[in-house]
Amino acid sequence: MIYTWLADISKLTEEKCFKKFYELVPEERKRKADRLRFPIDRAQSVGAWILWEKMKSYYGWSGEETFNLSHSGKYVLCSASDREGEMVGCDIETVKEARMKVAERFFCPGEMAHIQKQDGDRNRADAFFRYWVLKESFMKAVRLGMKLDTRKFEIEFDKEDHPVLVKKPEEFPERFFYKEYQMDGVNAKMAVCSTSDQFAEIQVTELESEIPD
Repeated sequence: MIYTWLADISKLTEEKCFKKFYELVPEERKRKADRLRFPIDRAQSVGAWILWEKMKSYYGWSGEETFNLSHSGKYVLCSASDREGEMVGCDIETVKEARMKVAERFFCPGEMAHIQKQDGDRNRADAFFRYWVLKESFMKAVRLGMKLDTRKFEIEFDKEDHPVLVKKPEEFPERFFYKEYQMDGVNAKMAVCSTSDQFAEIQVTELESEIPD
């Protein structure tokens, strides 16, 4: 089963709150946060790790499980598998204006055409960021990130509007599945890609309770 949790890390942009969380993460994560310039970026880095730690504690995991982190704006996302050998990647992106020049450069022709045929700026933005998180989640699932040419794999939508990976690099013969999430009040697209087709419903949690007195 693939489990996905979401948390709002707005409070972590406050220095006092951030420092308390900062002391709870490993040294490597502290160093990563230290390299970031803006408070929101540091809050995302630390908050995402705290979310993973909270998931581990809740499910009684060892920490050896495959997991992936993502963040955008005031939200952090974590997806993890409870079965050995399953690949998983997740992505969250705040919906803004569609970046058509980016789409032309990094998306497949069919994906680009799908975005262009949408009626109105908002629908085109929704389509753009939907593809964005679907493509990012696959790139993260195979652990290549931006090293993978985004035009070497292609996503289409079936009759029920479910995303399907119709083309992928030969070095990944596994079958991949997608799960998308949409939350009321959260202006973001979220997607998880995995070699498992078993996805739990997303769980929204608070991190404030993790702050020690």
